[in-house]
Amino acid sequence: MIFFLSMSKKIILNNDQLNLSLDRLACQLTENHDDFKDTVLVGLQPRGKSLCENIVKILLSKYKINKVDHGFLDITFFRDDFRRNKDILLPNKNDFKLLVENKKVVFIDDVLYTGRTIRAALTAIESFGRPKTIELLILVDRRFSRELPIQPDYKGVQVDVYENQKVNVKWNDNKHGNYVYIENMMNGKS
Repeated sequence: MIFFLSMSKKIILNNDQLNLSLDRLACQLTENHDDFKDTVLVGLQPRGKSLCENIVKILLSKYKINKVDHGFLDITFFRDDFRRNKDILLPNKNDFKLLVENKKVVFIDDVLYTGRTIRAALTAIESFGRPKTIELLILVDRRFSRELPIQPDYKGVQVDVYENQKVNVKWNDNKHGNYVYIENMMNGKS
């Protein structure tokens, strides 16, 4: 069911649906990563951080995993548009003090769009070692918009939206809780 926040915004996952998706994603991770001893979860800054924190919380509480190594990786300086933007890109704090040598790495981000963020993350992670494998966990997969051949291993929901629409995830909204919404952009800007 879709709820409208305004004429230009409509909710596609409400708080309950989003929590169900988070639980399902955490469950899928436990199926492929037995005890998480050789697994590192990597939240891609800035928007993958909250998703990663929520997934870790579920793994520790509901699935009784003893320890989940995780960190938050900033990919600002690895983006292919870093020097091409008119606006100055400000990096996020890199909160990642883990080695990933021969580990199973799971990148976590909120929305998969063109695939360029993931390409940058693949380059950035090399600074911390050579992973055994890399998987991708996405909350929202925007189909038909990929510029690179990148697909998620785990996805919460798949959506088809127009080029002039943006998919956003809102965490801890006082009125609606956590939710995912589509926003119509005016003149190419949100």
